[in-house]
Amino acid sequence: MCFLERVSVERVVRSFVGVKQQAIFLDRDGVINHDPGDYTASLAEFTLLPTFLPALRAMHSAGYAVVVITNQGGIAQGRYTHAAVQEIHAHLRDVCAAQGTPLTGILYSPHHPSCGASLSRKPGSLLIERALARYRLDASRSWMIGDKDRDVEAAEGAGVPGIKMDVNGDLLAVFEALPDRVPC
Repeated sequence: MCFLERVSVERVVRSFVGVKQQAIFLDRDGVINHDPGDYTASLAEFTLLPTFLPALRAMHSAGYAVVVITNQGGIAQGRYTHAAVQEIHAHLRDVCAAQGTPLTGILYSPHHPSCGASLSRKPGSLLIERALARYRLDASRSWMIGDKDRDVEAAEGAGVPGIKMDVNGDLLAVFEALPDRVPC
């Protein structure tokens, strides 16, 4: 298989003309999947919220790239492993791709403040900044949706407006209520 067959035409064109795409950044637990109030430590505990897939379809239809930005501090605390998080994320990618709405990326921080400081952990903005650069995303035409103040703080630190929703709330309603933004 040649290189061009593996790369989407849209991505190649964007990289040559310098056009950046709008994006929706999503927290994971409590926004995409049910947050039980403690850690989601395994695939058996991972349950998608009922409005996630309809919201993802709406985001794709509106032309947004969708990137998951999540703290997974249970790794640093020894509650679960990188492999467990990767299994959950592989499942999430598969479910999204199967309905024709693939995720652009999933970035996570394995750190926890009780085990040391990290710029990658929200409210730090490093993971959002990394996604903006890696996927050529336009911060001025993007949003972060999360269920914690730290999600909004991380977004704003990267120049992305943040919206706080209820834990385990209606993501589709939140997305549909986003104000229209005029591209710069």
